Amino acid sequence: MTNVTAKKKKLILDKETHWQPFRLDDQVYDLSHLDGQVVEYVQPAKGKNPARNYKFYVTYSFHCFAKDYEHLTDEDRIRLEYKTTKDSRPFCFIRYELSKKLPMIIANLGQANLVFHGGYESFATCDIQSEHGETIQYYISFVAYRENKKLRLHIKSAYPLDEPLGKVKKVKFFSIALNLLKNKTLPKPQM
Repeated sequence: MTNVTAKKKKLILDKETHWQPFRLDDQVYDLSHLDGQVVEYVQPAKGKNPARNYKFYVTYSFHCFAKDYEHLTDEDRIRLEYKTTKDSRPFCFIRYELSKKLPMIIANLGQANLVFHGGYESFATCDIQSEHGETIQYYISFVAYRENKKLRLHIKSAYPLDEPLGKVKKVKFFSIALNLLKNKTLPKPQM
C-alpha cells in the first residue's frame, strides 16, 4: 500500500520542489505533477519481520522533461529553453508526456520488481504504454539518501530507451529503504 501526498505548503528540501509551467505559442504545459511530494510506502510483514512504513520526500529533476537534442537548431533551443535557477535546457515534448506517469511509477516502487543497481546510485525502469498503445521501456534514474533525518528520493532523469536494456542486477526497493532508515550502506545487487 502506498500513500502519496502533495504538500500544500512548500517542502524545504535540497532540490527543486516546484516547477513553473512551460509556455510556448499560447500553450501552457503544466509541470505540477513533478512538484515535490511525500510518498509513504508500506512494507508488509513477512515471517518474523514486522510491517514497516517508510516516508520518502520525493523530488524530480528538470531532466525528466527537458533534453538538448543534437538535431535542434540554435533557434529551436532558444524557443524551447526552460530555465531553472542553475541551468537551462530545451523543453522536450516526449519526456514531458511520459513524465505524467512518473508520480504513479514512483508510488509503486515498493510493489514492483523494477529496481536495479547501477553503482552507488539506484535506477528503475519499467514498461509503459504510450498514448498510441505501444510499449515503451522507460528508464528512471534516481538516488536514495537521507537529508536532515528525512528519507529522500530524487529522480535525476527519466526518458524512453532507444535500445532495450540487457541483463540487470536487481535490488529490492525495501532493502534500500531499510538501509537508509538504519543509516547503513545501500544494498549490493543480487547476483
